[in-house]
Amino acid sequence: METYSLLIDGKWVDGKQWMEVYDKYAQKPFAKVGQADEPLVDHAVNSAKKAFELHQLPPFERFKILQKTSELLQKRKEDLARTITLEAGKPLKQARSEIDRSAQTFLVAAEEAKRLQGEGVPVEAAPGSENRLAFTIKVPVGVVAAISPFNFPLNLVAHKVAPAIAAGNAVVLKPASATPISSLKLANLLEEAGLPKGLLQVVVGPGSVVGKQLMKDERIALYTFTGSAEVGLQLKQQTGLNRLILELGNNSPVIVDKEADIDYAAQTLAAQSFAFAGQVCISVQRVYVHASVLKSFLEKYIQHIKQLKVGDPTNVETDVGPMISEKEAKRAEEWIQEAVKDGATLAYGGQREGALLEPTVLTDVKPEMRVVCEEIFAPVASVIGFQDLDECLKEINQSDYGLQGGIFTQNIDTAFYAAKRVEVGGFMINDGSQYRVDLMPYGGVKDSGNGKEGPKYSIEEMTEERLIVMNLRK
Repeated sequence: METYSLLIDGKWVDGKQWMEVYDKYAQKPFAKVGQADEPLVDHAVNSAKKAFELHQLPPFERFKILQKTSELLQKRKEDLARTITLEAGKPLKQARSEIDRSAQTFLVAAEEAKRLQGEGVPVEAAPGSENRLAFTIKVPVGVVAAISPFNFPLNLVAHKVAPAIAAGNAVVLKPASATPISSLKLANLLEEAGLPKGLLQVVVGPGSVVGKQLMKDERIALYTFTGSAEVGLQLKQQTGLNRLILELGNNSPVIVDKEADIDYAAQTLAAQSFAFAGQVCISVQRVYVHASVLKSFLEKYIQHIKQLKVGDPTNVETDVGPMISEKEAKRAEEWIQEAVKDGATLAYGGQREGALLEPTVLTDVKPEMRVVCEEIFAPVASVIGFQDLDECLKEINQSDYGLQGGIFTQNIDTAFYAAKRVEVGGFMINDGSQYRVDLMPYGGVKDSGNGKEGPKYSIEEMTEERLIVMNLRK
């Protein structure tokens, strides 16, 4: 069994205890990782603070480190993909794609490190300020606490760590306890790329210990968190006036209009509803289909779902692997059974074997069912018929969430009409809600959080604008 230590104060140290990391398909431990306690977390934050004060890296140095890390990610692609497949249960081909995206995230962040700039402020236009000259500069906030989820154990970490370093900050990273190894391997790559010791700390452990300790630490200037709305609310309530970037839950809606290309919509949504077993914040969960094309769409949708290969994620042909745990798969199964008991129709799937839940389609659902109004985070989609677009939009917006959504239609007027009215942070036309590239602004509204990811946009959050005014005496 492989063992992994924690990165604290530029050294690899063992925790007081060890925690096992499970192969999510075999449901057996394959590695052990050191677990941080409160004193180690305190030491990590203190070390990050000292490193931030000691190492004021110029932008070009940050660029070189991040660019080199991007190159190393591609060089170690197969090893990292295997790690993601084992610890997250992500199908191998999707894990490989995540490495590519992570490398791109670091490369984009590297470029953005060279673009930090302020602006001139014409204070001389104010009476009595004729001899003054003013401009702004961007300065790093200090220590960033990055708390990442299990579903993208490398790329969502990259979206926190890379912009923070590009902005000139130090980082204390808490990866998900279920998937910590990817983060530890990434830390190794950053060291190899030349990141000065102390600018990245990696602490692993339960939220009740590590997360709680980070929440109350006044030395942390900014928290960037991806996870549940419940924990996001706790962060907001317990971190005072500290800055927050919150990427929280969602139950993505996608509309299939009567003027949509039904074949294309069905094929696209079949893939986007069930990638990584639906454990993606922007997975398609609610599919609203115009009544005139509902029967045709549902038939084609299920046909495409039947072509998905379900099973061992290490098989390069697999499309849908296990969920993160059997416990989560059982929870999703219970939600499905609860919906059927309350009148929903099981149109396809619904079978579970251990942590492996078959892609599932429900119809005849009601807005108050948990499979509709809450985030199921599982390979489950509900197909809902509608007659009137305005009523459909009204129902969509009743959700507490608003991360991303979409519409399939060949009518540009309909597309823009919906785009202006759906309450989400991002809206896709002729694409599913799951579309994302790593340079775009990504973030939601309502209970889906606040702030934006995407290196350029995260850097805006992770820097402060400082005004400098010069009183010219001559």
